[in-house]
Amino acid sequence: MISDLMSDSMRATGLSALMKGAGLVTRFIPIPQPTLLVGPGSSGRLGQAIAGFGHSKILIVTDAIISKLGLLKNLTDALTEGGARYVVFDEITPDAPIPLIEKAIDFYKEHDCDAIVAFGGGSSMDASKAIAVSIANPNKPLRQLAGYLKGLRSPVKIYAVPTTAGTGSEVTVAAVISDPEKHRKMVVVDPRMVPKMAALDPALMTGLPPSITAATGIDALTHAVEAFIGNWKTPYSDGMALSAVGLIFENLRTAYNDGQNLAAREKMALASTYAGFAFTRANVGYVHAIAHQFGGLYHTPHGLANAIMLPYVLRYSRPAIASKLAELAVRARVGRADEPEDELAEKFLEAVEQLNRDLGIPTFLQALKEADIPELAKAACHEAHTGYPVPRYMTQEVCEGIIRQALPPQAAPAKKAAPVKAAPRKRKAAA
Repeated sequence: MISDLMSDSMRATGLSALMKGAGLVTRFIPIPQPTLLVGPGSSGRLGQAIAGFGHSKILIVTDAIISKLGLLKNLTDALTEGGARYVVFDEITPDAPIPLIEKAIDFYKEHDCDAIVAFGGGSSMDASKAIAVSIANPNKPLRQLAGYLKGLRSPVKIYAVPTTAGTGSEVTVAAVISDPEKHRKMVVVDPRMVPKMAALDPALMTGLPPSITAATGIDALTHAVEAFIGNWKTPYSDGMALSAVGLIFENLRTAYNDGQNLAAREKMALASTYAGFAFTRANVGYVHAIAHQFGGLYHTPHGLANAIMLPYVLRYSRPAIASKLAELAVRARVGRADEPEDELAEKFLEAVEQLNRDLGIPTFLQALKEADIPELAKAACHEAHTGYPVPRYMTQEVCEGIIRQALPPQAAPAKKAAPVKAAPRKRKAAA
C-alpha cells in the first residue's frame, strides 16, 4: 500500500513537470501569427505575394485529389506570372505516415527547394510542417523531432492554403503525423512552424462532400470548446474560442446543406482559424487524446473521431465546467444569459448532440473493438495527463467507460453499465 502511494506520488510529480513544460510552450513562448488573406480568390493573391519574396523554388505539398481537381490553378498561375518556380508533391494521404514524409523530404532536396506551400487539409498542413522541421535539422530523424522544441534550427518557410474548415493548422504550432511501426500518432511542436502567410479561400471549399464538411466543422468546434473549458484559458483564447463557437453554430448547417454558399464557407474558414488561435494558446483535452488513439489504431479521420467523442467527454466533464458550458450556450444562441446556469449547461450539451445528428455524425465508431479499449484508454490518459490542462481528470477505468460508449451497437455489452459519476480521485492541473 505504501509503495503504491509512493508510486502514485512520483507519477503525479512527473506528470506535473511534463504539464508545466507543455504549458511553457503554449502559454508563455511567443507564437507568431501568419498574415491572413481572406475571401474568394485569396489563394491567387497569396501566390502573388510569395512570388515577390525571391524564393529559388517552392515545394507545393498537397494530395492527388486536390491536384486532379485543379484547385492549385489560381496559386500556380500567380506564381508563374510572378516569375517564381515551383514543383508539386501531391502524394499526401490522410494522417501522413513517416515513410511518406521522408519521401517528400527527398523530393524537396532533389529539386533544391527553399520554401513550402501547404495546400489542402490538415494532413497536408501537418506533413508540410514536419518536412520543414526535418529539412532544417537533418541530423535528427523524424521520430526524434517529436515533442516540444526538439529541432535546433528554425524550419524552412511555410505558407498555407487550407481547403477544409476544421484543423486550424494554418495558425498552429503543432504537426501530427503517423508512426506506422508503432500504430500511433506523434506530435511535433515548435512555434517556428507557424506559416508566414495563409489564404482562407472559400472558393476552394465549395466542392467538399457534406460528410467532410460535417467532420471538419465539428473538429473546429472541438478545438474551440476544449480550449475554452481547459485550465490554461486566457482572455485572448476565450475571445477566439467564443467567436469560433458562435460562427460554427450560425454557419455549419448551412455549409453542410448548401456547399456552394460562399458566405457560410468563408465564415467557417474563419471559425476554424479562430479555434486554431484558441487551442494553440489554451491546448485541448480528452476528446483529442482519445481521438488520436482512434486515428493511430484504426486510421479514423481526426474530425470524425473528435465529433463522436465530444458529447461523451463534455457530459463527463460537466460537474467541473457548468459555468463555462453556460457561457458557450449563450454564445451559440441556444440559451439566454438570464437563464439558470445548469439549464444553460444542459442546453449547450443538447445543442452539440443535436448538431451532430443534423450533420449525420454517428454516435459510435464502427471500427472500435471491446478488446482494444484498455490500451486505447491507457494511451489516451497518458497523452492527456502529460500534455493537456483538462478540467476534470479521468482514471483508466473511467476513460475505458467513456470510450465504451462509442462501441458500435453489435459490439456493445448486452447490459448497459451505469453512467460514470466521478473519478475516485482528482489530480490538480499544473499552473
